[in-house]
Amino acid sequence: MKIGLISDTHSHLDPKVFDYFEDCDEVWHAGDIGNPAIVQSLEKAKPVRAVFGNIDTKDLQTLYPEDLWFSCEGLRIWMTHIGGAPPNYNPRIKKILKERIPDIFICGHSHILRVKRDPNYKNMLYLNPGAAGNHGFHTIKTIIRFEIKKASIINMEAIELGKRGAL
Repeated sequence: MKIGLISDTHSHLDPKVFDYFEDCDEVWHAGDIGNPAIVQSLEKAKPVRAVFGNIDTKDLQTLYPEDLWFSCEGLRIWMTHIGGAPPNYNPRIKKILKERIPDIFICGHSHILRVKRDPNYKNMLYLNPGAAGNHGFHTIKTIIRFEIKKASIINMEAIELGKRGAL
């Protein structure tokens, strides 16, 4: 299963995303979508799994959950928007991690691309694709592409889309 991971589009979808995600089986959006048209555009190309973020309005909050738990190729995935980062997860995340530890924990919000194993939680893989939109303090728009095959993560790529555009 080849995955395209994106977050923090804030109502802007760089057309290059479609080229990078062309061979992906699914696109996962880790929140701060901004405009429902973003997910609709992605869904025209690929199946999408998404969570809402803190800037997303009620219309997106009714379409997508705050937390999405699912399995993919034998791995348990948890995606949410605001999570913090290892080892400094926010209190809500710490509470949940005491009860359930996924194989892969995905969040957005920080606009900082980060891929890291967390030995404190059974070597859970933490993924934050950074920000793909034009809103925020980041200077470069980023996404992640990877594969999950037989409960293994392979071919992980951090992709730079280019400089954040002017608003």
